[in-house]
Amino acid sequence: MNFQYFLIILFILIATWFAWRYYDLRKRINQYAQAIRNQDNFSGNIKELESLQSVVNSLQSIFNIERSNLNAENARLATVLEQLTDGVLIADADGRVQFANPAARKLFDVQNPIQQTVAQVIRNFQLIEAWRRCQQTREIQIETVELPTRKLFLQLTVIPDKYESGSLLLAQDLTRVRRLETVRRDFISNVSHELRTPLASLKALTETLQNGALEDAEAGPRFLNRIHTEVDALTQMTQELLDLSRIESGQVELNFAPISPKNLINSAAERMKAQAERANLKITVNCSNDLSTLRADHSRLEQVLVNLIHNAVKFTKSGGEISLFAEPIDNGVRFGVKDSGIGIPAESLNRIFERFYRVDSSRTGSGTGLGLSIAKHIVEAHNGKIWAESELGQGSTFYFSIPHQV
Repeated sequence: MNFQYFLIILFILIATWFAWRYYDLRKRINQYAQAIRNQDNFSGNIKELESLQSVVNSLQSIFNIERSNLNAENARLATVLEQLTDGVLIADADGRVQFANPAARKLFDVQNPIQQTVAQVIRNFQLIEAWRRCQQTREIQIETVELPTRKLFLQLTVIPDKYESGSLLLAQDLTRVRRLETVRRDFISNVSHELRTPLASLKALTETLQNGALEDAEAGPRFLNRIHTEVDALTQMTQELLDLSRIESGQVELNFAPISPKNLINSAAERMKAQAERANLKITVNCSNDLSTLRADHSRLEQVLVNLIHNAVKFTKSGGEISLFAEPIDNGVRFGVKDSGIGIPAESLNRIFERFYRVDSSRTGSGTGLGLSIAKHIVEAHNGKIWAESELGQGSTFYFSIPHQV
């Protein structure tokens, strides 16, 4: 029993000691807190801490804004590179590709160029040498090559990266530019050729007249008539060149109105009837009365038919036949001019609508060589399509289709 009282008293004493220690510790903490509050510079320290926190928060906000702007710029740059028609390759100092946009993958015909070497990607000795020169000299290198197997002209510009020792490779497809240059060169050559013949003839005729032929009652009028013919040919060529230029530049306004396909084809046939008869050729027309009306420029489409008929007359031998027809198609009307002439080689069918294009010497003759090109542009201005089918010795058929809704 005494032992139990002893334990109870001991527990009470220990609890009392712990309670006193807690009270004393709390009292001293309160005293310390009050002492800190009473210091003069404590408020200044708090303000300095608050200012420092404000600066840190401001820097953090600026950093977040800059990071957001940088991400937006990277996204815009990535979009530009994705849509760019020029190929872009970025290679490191070891010549391994680190970036390639879709255009580069297409131009160099490679699916996954990343981490491949530049040589493995571009696979052309001249282009590889241009890249190597850039790596050695650290100067911009430009190289243009033709890839005959792919029918491409490529220009590669290699720009050194002065910071990472790598390089930027910019590949441009110049195929269309080269083709346009070829067309322009051929056009100038053909115009010169077409002008040289009548001008030489005019010069010779004029000199003959000056040397006394003008006084000749028989030769004088004949030479003057030939001069008149040559001048008419030059005038026609000039007018057709002007028409072609205006059509190609979109300066010609089409007068759209409801037209009857049958009236259109009959009108063209009537205009060319006399010329066909002089060449001992027969013109036939096959066109249904119930063809739906088109909304088009009557005079311009008649010009297309006249040009096609004139072309057929030139290259159909005496006694031949030219047939004109019109027939319905899903979204419009298809017109055709068929002749029994000498035909066109298959390899030339895609080029006969070029300005001044001649298939071969057997097809040379009167005319400017611009009629089919003008016809093509007029049809395309109506959202239509023109083409030809032919077989050597079996004649040719020229088609063009005009949709109901232009």
